Amino acid sequence: MKCSRPIYSGIHSLMKEFYTHAITKLYDGAKGKETDHLHPGTHGHRSGFPSALSPGGGAPSASSSGLLSPVLLGAAGGGGGGGGTLSMMSSVDTSIEIDSCDSDDSTSLGTLEFDLLYERATSSLHCTVLRAKGLKPMDFNGLADPYVKLHLLPGACKANKLKTKIVRNTLNPVWNETLTYCGITEEDMYRKTLRVSVCDEDKLTHNEFIGESRVALRRVKPDQTKHYNICLEHPPPLPSPSAMSAALRGISCYLKEWESEQQRSLEERGRLLLSLQFLPPSTEEASDGQAKEGGRSGLCVGVRRCAHLAAMDVNGFSDPYVKTYLKPDVQKKSKHKTAVIKKTLNPEFNEEFFYDISFSDLSTKTLEVTVWDYDLGKSNDFIGGVSLGCHSQGDALRHWVDCLKNKGKKVERWHTLTNELPGSTCHD
Repeated sequence: MKCSRPIYSGIHSLMKEFYTHAITKLYDGAKGKETDHLHPGTHGHRSGFPSALSPGGGAPSASSSGLLSPVLLGAAGGGGGGGGTLSMMSSVDTSIEIDSCDSDDSTSLGTLEFDLLYERATSSLHCTVLRAKGLKPMDFNGLADPYVKLHLLPGACKANKLKTKIVRNTLNPVWNETLTYCGITEEDMYRKTLRVSVCDEDKLTHNEFIGESRVALRRVKPDQTKHYNICLEHPPPLPSPSAMSAALRGISCYLKEWESEQQRSLEERGRLLLSLQFLPPSTEEASDGQAKEGGRSGLCVGVRRCAHLAAMDVNGFSDPYVKTYLKPDVQKKSKHKTAVIKKTLNPEFNEEFFYDISFSDLSTKTLEVTVWDYDLGKSNDFIGGVSLGCHSQGDALRHWVDCLKNKGKKVERWHTLTNELPGSTCHD
């Protein structure tokens, strides 16, 4: 069949031509089989075709050969033959749309109800999974053992996956369970998408996918609970190479390469919650009544916790610890290191380190914080890091400036770890 429209007229026209081509093949094949039983001029009902395919349900006219060939849609003629062809094609197109809408793929997966709340003060995203209804049966008993998984996209699935409990033998589970992401910045809320998946647990084989929904987090306003009651869908299908022309396949490959490049540019290794506090010299009253400076002044660095770190070990976890440096470090005495937390991607450290330094000297320094995966008997793996100083950018620069402006005040902020930090990627 020759396409009557340019290839770039849109995906809709491409799919319509594809369906028309398939129907033509089906009908032409069926018509060829019937020539052994019916004379081309024979009137009456044809075996194997429903009466709905005959306009008006009656006997086919002399132009019934055109009726069985949708490819003749554009042919000239305003008589009964042309009208019968258009009527048939309208009937066929409608049946295709109804079948696709009523198919098991679109309506029998079930619905899911949940709430989303983003707390700006704590940089946390709360997802309260309430209930599901009418899930697709997945087990031999006609039921399922459903649970809900959350993923933040883009991002490593293992690092930011959260999961509810499993509810046994039901198609209408109730969870009422809140799952929380820590270290979610306002920038994350603008550019990330939350993927909510419902799966069926199977102890003997792999867990089975039931359906999913994706929510653009930019639609969630800070400090306001947003309620969702959505129909579950299948994941977005990958384009079939057989259904595309060479030009369209070229465009698809280009888009995939562009998407991969975007993913690499947004690669994240996790989040780190840091607190900074510059302690100015305290003032004490001398014996003669004059005030004098006393005590130490310096920078107090608090390593609070990390969230959804990249997994570095074969078990899908890491054994993370954190190192801090204040550079330039001529005497090489500025390194501090936290304890190692075993087998986790969300460690809590709550350790503080003090650097004895004056305020004037601090403005020329850069604080480098790196996160590592501890490996016994071999080199430790670098997970990610962040550099804070006057030459930093974004949140790192804002955090550093806030610390310098607010002497004596503890300032906390989440930071996105990057996989490259010059000068800090050597192991202990």
